[in-house]
Amino acid sequence: MEKIDYDDRLHAVYAAGRRMAADSSATWMAAFARHLPPTRPLTWLDLGSGTGRMTPALAAAFGAAHGVEPSDKMRAQAIAQATHPTVTYAAGSAEHIPLPDASVDAALLFFVWHHVVDRAAAARELLRVVKPGGKLFVQANLADRMPDVWWFRVVPAWAHADTSQFRTESEVTGDFTGAGWTLAARDAVTWCRSASLTEDYERLRLRSVSMFERLTVEQIEAGFATIEAELPSLADEPQYETSDILVFQR
Repeated sequence: MEKIDYDDRLHAVYAAGRRMAADSSATWMAAFARHLPPTRPLTWLDLGSGTGRMTPALAAAFGAAHGVEPSDKMRAQAIAQATHPTVTYAAGSAEHIPLPDASVDAALLFFVWHHVVDRAAAARELLRVVKPGGKLFVQANLADRMPDVWWFRVVPAWAHADTSQFRTESEVTGDFTGAGWTLAARDAVTWCRSASLTEDYERLRLRSVSMFERLTVEQIEAGFATIEAELPSLADEPQYETSDILVFQR
């Protein structure tokens, strides 16, 4: 599958389309904390940090965070807009992380794993930079579980393009255990993606979800036409999503 180039279009819409409210960010930080010791500070690696959606929150909640992002234009937005005194951003990839051995207490891949080309090399590289006893959190959409988002119920044709990007849970687990990681826990986090259906749809129209890069113009236009016809019948209420996390131990 062709790799998505975030420097082409997505960098311009990602921050607005995928922004996370403070309450939702706090929900995620609490979920991570359930699997970590109470000791602070803890240093994080936010791998594939993008525009810095999670990185400052990790630093604020735990102590410090290194954002590593291959897209120059995504990383430039993070440096300009997602700052924190104990956050750093650097160019790098999952296969080449610019950090010393055993330098972080925890690492996060948040909606990232399906973009990684050499998964075996990436799993080993993560093993290198996480301290012994440290944790790796993998939030990955899975091919055997369709995300519980309303637009797939309205436009089922989009679901295939989305799930075709992903691996099954057993495949993702195997990617890491095969490199020496131990699966420590499986968790699920229910978080508020948008304050209303109207807001959620406005953000969807930005096409900041990588699925749209797998669709033709005709498929996109037909899907949005179907959604607009259905919107009046849908309740304009907060939109929640339940996401799976796989937690591995070094």
